[in-house]
Amino acid sequence: MHLGLVLPRTGSHDPTDLAIDAEERGYDSVWLGELWGTSSVVKLSEIAARTDDVEVGTAILNVFSRTPAVLAMTASTLDQVSNGRASLGVGTSTPTAIENIHGMEFERPVRRAHETIDVIRAILTGDEPVDYNGELIQVNGVPPVNKEVPIYHAALGRANRRVVGRLCDGWMPHNIPFSELDDAFEAVERAAREAGRDPDDITIAPYVPAAVSADGDAAYDAVRGHIAYYAGSSEGYQNAIGMLFPDRAERIAEAWRNGDRGEATDLVTDEMVHELGVAGTPDAARRRLRELVDETVVDRPLLTIPEQAADDVAVGTIEALAPVSND
Repeated sequence: MHLGLVLPRTGSHDPTDLAIDAEERGYDSVWLGELWGTSSVVKLSEIAARTDDVEVGTAILNVFSRTPAVLAMTASTLDQVSNGRASLGVGTSTPTAIENIHGMEFERPVRRAHETIDVIRAILTGDEPVDYNGELIQVNGVPPVNKEVPIYHAALGRANRRVVGRLCDGWMPHNIPFSELDDAFEAVERAAREAGRDPDDITIAPYVPAAVSADGDAAYDAVRGHIAYYAGSSEGYQNAIGMLFPDRAERIAEAWRNGDRGEATDLVTDEMVHELGVAGTPDAARRRLRELVDETVVDRPLLTIPEQAADDVAVGTIEALAPVSND
């Protein structure tokens, strides 16, 4: 199984140490998110210097706060310091993050994603200086860097999924129910074929919220809290969850936005946890993870540990679901 790990930010474990352990345990890739507080790129550079074979990826860098040229330079440099092990995961993020943290307007996010990825790819792989005159982005005479760095896009909505099909090497959905991924990928597949690309070349690598504990209820509760947070944090995430659970997603989002976090979490059903994550005792969670790969279109699960999980649950989850046991 190709299995990646989105490194958690726990109170007592440094992501670099977790990445080293993940490589030893057989994870094929480690990814690091970025919202505030820590630059994922700087941290991934440290991880690259202290590991040998594991792929290092951003999950995700938003397409607003760095220019396409900066993102291309970032991907190229991370690939250089990791000896060809880098992947660039990008996405539109959320209005709250872009407007409140970065002070930018969250305008035309799908078009922003399309043009940004288009320019990044041209700078990374083009043979001539890049000129681009888009609706939102214009560059002139940018030298190419001659790097083959896979580009993943965390697209949710149909229009954004078409960007994946036209331009990307991988798709990183989050909170689209697993049983809906096949239908959701149709938009990617259609756009890829229209662009003359083979959709089979696009890796389906969803975030998989995961929590493992001897106390199965505690594991389920950690994933419940994760789902409730995302349903309440963004209309895009709410809509993704609503592909299968429209009424429940609306109720969860409303409770969360009204400040009743406990009620929002309690509204997340066991069925929702099963469709949106992996949780339970070690044996049950391993079975569910295997089902995802064997019975769905998922190529490469990216385990992500809910922030609601205790430190011991986070570390125990990484160990329990690892391709290779060190016990």
